[in-house]
Amino acid sequence: MNENRPKHLALSQIRLPLPAFVSILQRISGGLLFLALPLLLWALQYSLRSIETYTRLAGVLHHPFSKLFLLIIGWAFLHHFCAGIRYLVIDLDYGVSLAQARASSKWVIFASLVLTVLTGVLLW
Repeated sequence: MNENRPKHLALSQIRLPLPAFVSILQRISGGLLFLALPLLLWALQYSLRSIETYTRLAGVLHHPFSKLFLLIIGWAFLHHFCAGIRYLVIDLDYGVSLAQARASSKWVIFASLVLTVLTGVLLW
């Protein structure tokens, strides 16, 4: 038995590579989308019920907290979409080298953030 092994794993000291960080963010964004789905479906139903409920929903969605929620959900969708395309390309055996994986991870983060900022500009 190795006596020099640490007894407790210090998770705060582990530096994840960028592709692992993108993978974790994709799982987080997928979870956010899953959890927000009932609320988004409720809003869709509420908007289609009548003109009065649509007007009420539009008033609620003009609130800054509603816009922030929509921006977070927008980021989750855009990141999940961009990372999903990255993984589909990797499944086709393109970009599997370490340098290409790091570059595609940078592009996923960059693209999702830029698209989120553009979405935020359109929301506000």
